[in-house]
Amino acid sequence: MPDAAPILLINTPVTLSLAIVVLWLGLRINQWVAILGRLNIPAGVTGGLPASALVAAIEITSGWDIRFDLELRDLLLIVFFSTVGLSARLRQMLEGGKALALMLGLAVLLLLFQNLAGTLVALISGESPLYGLIGGSVSLAGGHGTALTWGQLFEEHFGLANAQSMGMTFATVGLISGGLIGGPVGAWLVGHYRLAPGGEDGRLPNAAARTKEITYLIELNSLLRAVLLVALCFALGSVIYDWLSGLEVRLPAFLTAMFLGIVLTNSLELFRVEIDHRPIQLMGDLSLQLFLGMSLISLPLLALQGAVGLISLVMLLQAVVITTFTIWVVFPLLGRDYDAACISSGFIGMGLGATPVGIANVNALTSRYGPSPKAYLVIPLLGAFFIDIANATLVQLLLGSGWFG
Repeated sequence: MPDAAPILLINTPVTLSLAIVVLWLGLRINQWVAILGRLNIPAGVTGGLPASALVAAIEITSGWDIRFDLELRDLLLIVFFSTVGLSARLRQMLEGGKALALMLGLAVLLLLFQNLAGTLVALISGESPLYGLIGGSVSLAGGHGTALTWGQLFEEHFGLANAQSMGMTFATVGLISGGLIGGPVGAWLVGHYRLAPGGEDGRLPNAAARTKEITYLIELNSLLRAVLLVALCFALGSVIYDWLSGLEVRLPAFLTAMFLGIVLTNSLELFRVEIDHRPIQLMGDLSLQLFLGMSLISLPLLALQGAVGLISLVMLLQAVVITTFTIWVVFPLLGRDYDAACISSGFIGMGLGATPVGIANVNALTSRYGPSPKAYLVIPLLGAFFIDIANATLVQLLLGSGWFG
């Protein structure tokens, strides 16, 4: 047997430094390649993919097995989902009304179809059906964070090789596909049905995603309060996580932190305690970008060489599934009007990639055809945490069903 490749371990400070370089590179690439900026591809992904390719090239030429210390990355993921929970106010979520409730039900159906499609391809290819979940809602609707978290669980508890790296690959391809497919589908619906906006005021208070750059004006006291709230989500969330683990309930650690964030922010609002959400948003944005940067530079591309065909087949089928589902189910049930077309475009971006991609799709349509206040309300609220909760619950039910080993 050939000798194992010598391992080169990159420690936490160097990993963090490289992630920051990756973010800078991604920002520059998004500026140089205009289409990437228009699709709202995260800088961590844009810069991380070339970095991971460079790491793979170094491994090939040097014979090293390069590994990164990712303990900080896992903590950043919990920080991000804590900020998601802390930004979710029940009063605002109730404003979505019927459309939001309907979209939640449709999102659950999409999650089922995504997992069915992925599982069928995995079984036909002779692979474990668990790969079908990785190539289904875990990575697509769930995104990079969910893919890595569940991928780690699949590797540790089910012995599924390369689950995290495959999840990252599916999530990255889905992120790009969501922007490439969602915009054209929405434009086709608008043109085919000759739709037009029904109102004049298309800007909502929470529609800050329409701007290309966000400026944060933050006081030290507000930042300290935000850090305290995130720390409480960490501490209390870990207690609940350990308690659930003792009951044999396997959930991602970030989900308990996000639930605590929801409880904290709405409890404080109930007692009329003001919270400055700007530092919370800043912490969320920074932690997510650093998380993506660390994840992408550590993506073991060489280990995925034999799965390229499977990944391509799954992604093609998933693109067909969500496009068909959106045109023939989502759009008609929403009323076949202009708002329905905009929400449909955002739904594809969110279902294949991430909420920012869905918002970018909505922005592209409204910039061209006119405002859609309902779309700017429904897509962010649905993607903020509703779909993550539904996705985690569904995956947990599927794993407990006995169908996946």
